[in-house]
Amino acid sequence: MSKVADKEMTDLVSVPAKDTALEVFKTDKGLDPYLVKIRGEVDAFLASSPSLDTNKGRQSYASLAHKIARSKTAVDNVGKDLVADLKKLPKTIDAERKRWRDTLDAWRDEVRGPLNEWEAVEERRCADHLGGIDRLRDLAGVIGDADANGCKDLLAEAEGTVVDESWEEYEAEAHRVKEVSVKSLRAEFLRLEKHEAEQAELARLRAEAEEREQKDREERIAREAGEHAKRRADEDARAEREAVARREQAAKDEAAHKEREHHEALEKAKREAEQERLRINDDHRRREEERLALARREKEAAAKRQADKQHKGRINRAAIHDMIDGGMNEDCAEQAISMIANGQVPNITVNY
Repeated sequence: MSKVADKEMTDLVSVPAKDTALEVFKTDKGLDPYLVKIRGEVDAFLASSPSLDTNKGRQSYASLAHKIARSKTAVDNVGKDLVADLKKLPKTIDAERKRWRDTLDAWRDEVRGPLNEWEAVEERRCADHLGGIDRLRDLAGVIGDADANGCKDLLAEAEGTVVDESWEEYEAEAHRVKEVSVKSLRAEFLRLEKHEAEQAELARLRAEAEEREQKDREERIAREAGEHAKRRADEDARAEREAVARREQAAKDEAAHKEREHHEALEKAKREAEQERLRINDDHRRREEERLALARREKEAAAKRQADKQHKGRINRAAIHDMIDGGMNEDCAEQAISMIANGQVPNITVNY
């Protein structure tokens, strides 16, 4: 045990000496004398009920809880050292260590409980006030795309927020933030109101201009429609004459095309028959080659699996013999190698 740890423990208990620590931890509830001493300190402290209304009182709760935590760590470290030195006693020592930690954790929480409750109430109180101040501050920042009416509602909310002594030590800050937000929202409301009036006038002028443009556009469309109808009639007549000539030429081209297709179909049928015969012969040859290759691969794979099985068996048997030589009985050795080889033991493998 280090000198620093010994010094820290003088506040509540003395750490078990190294030559007697083993007996303390080996004994059932061997740490009870130390727990009794600390419990006495806890009961005396709680009975005195230090005030939570003063900083000194709150610090006394935190201080005793800290001392208990330091006592837990110091004695627990003695147990950890014993476990490292005495591998045959880990379960007994660890059980006592756990009881020690759990008990002192519970006492630490018991001692600090009233302080925790006070801190939680204080945190909620401050959070409520700060939340109200943040809301006042945010009112001027959530305008976004709001129009004048929306801005007016935000202004009304800011002006209607009552700031009095109920804000406690945050009253001055709330007054300051409210004044800034109201001033900002009022300026933005006046700006939006003026802007929207200007936009309404621009919209009226645009509507009048669009109405005049629409009338001019309709007159132009009507005039262009008459000119287009005349051009379309001339184009339709010319298109009809050209279509008759195309149909006559198409009939001639169709007859010549059919004659060529008939001749090409006969030639194609001869070529396809010859290609089919060659394909069938080729297919038979490839199938025979694939069958022979598959049989050869299967034979090689079977031989490789057998060799691998024999190789692993030799290594597993050697490992079992080594474990038996090391003092493990045969059944346990075989079960251990089987579990490792099947991947049932994380982070341990057999090197084949």
